[in-house]
Amino acid sequence: MTPSRTARWTAGWLLAAAWALSFPLFSSLGPHRLWGWCAAAGYLGAAAATALGRRRAALCAALLGAVAIPLLHLVLTGQGQSEVTVIERSGRLLLHTGRLYVDQPAGVGDYTPYLPGMALLGIPRALLGGGDGWAVRLLGDARIWCAAALFGALWAGRRILGATRSPLLPVLVASPVVALPLTVSGVDLPLAGLCCLALAAAAAGRPVLAGAVLAGACALKWTALPAVAVAVAVLAACRGGRAAVRCGLVAAGGTALLVLPSALLQPGELWRQVFAFPTGRAEVPTPASSPLPGRLLAELGPWGWYLTVGLLAAAGLAVALSLALRPPRTVVAAADRLALGLTAAFLLAPAGRFGYLALPVLLVAWARSTAPRGGASRIVARSGAPDRRPAQAL
Repeated sequence: MTPSRTARWTAGWLLAAAWALSFPLFSSLGPHRLWGWCAAAGYLGAAAATALGRRRAALCAALLGAVAIPLLHLVLTGQGQSEVTVIERSGRLLLHTGRLYVDQPAGVGDYTPYLPGMALLGIPRALLGGGDGWAVRLLGDARIWCAAALFGALWAGRRILGATRSPLLPVLVASPVVALPLTVSGVDLPLAGLCCLALAAAAAGRPVLAGAVLAGACALKWTALPAVAVAVAVLAACRGGRAAVRCGLVAAGGTALLVLPSALLQPGELWRQVFAFPTGRAEVPTPASSPLPGRLLAELGPWGWYLTVGLLAAAGLAVALSLALRPPRTVVAAADRLALGLTAAFLLAPAGRFGYLALPVLLVAWARSTAPRGGASRIVARSGAPDRRPAQAL
């Protein structure tokens, strides 16, 4: 490693350490504070090891401090964000009653702002029963299964693309982008992994697989819907309209199959908890209140809420037009376009968190970890034969 590159990596780890230290200094949430102390120590160790030319030791230090130690401690002591409890409760309700949502929720903790697919990640805890041993906590914790879904999807996406081993992926896992949500909640990680896998399948010219994966993603959270448009655009550009339609039909049919039972059993609760609550229109205010532009506008009154919804719709229309006029043809271009759309959505949503922006960052970084060295990225021609061209810009 050249001196300039060593300096950049060292600075990067130090920046990550500074970010981690902000949590014990400013956050009131216990899991975040614990993660901040552990991660800061790991990142500082990584910076020191990098300065000494020990890259593998640096990565190990970052992974231990930012992921392994805080995750095991929080899981074994039963600590975490409320999302972990919500996922496990929805799995228990699904297993025992066939329903997902608490009727007439009275407080924030009673709301389940996820679609039925998320409950599957809570079933292991329900199957293990009410035991409180370390094995039950480790094998039943929803964060473990969220992480398994993420890593399984990323691995499958790389296999589909035939990507070689990349040092960027473990660094991404050790970074705050993945390490923090993985440790304290894990809730957005399965969605991120499935979006990556769907884009990989679309770029590889496999419309049925892409549609099935998109159905799984859309059954977790409705924020996965932009991924459907991007995958369809990639297939239309590279494989033709028939493949794009096939992908769209599989995605729509699969989503309906997974979501429709809950919609029929609890239509009012599905609307109240999955759509009204996250957008700030439920009786109970959402805790997602980071000072992003959409949230600040929504707080100005009813007209502010409608204004931010209008801006959100305009941003969605702009991304849709870009897909029609200049569709992405590579994994990198597709991930960039999806990341752009999701970033606009998260910034302009009436309620949101800074943590949501980790999904676009993960998409962009993962796509680049699959690209061959030299800047080329895989593309599928209409004949189905893999080709390599420079990565298409936005």
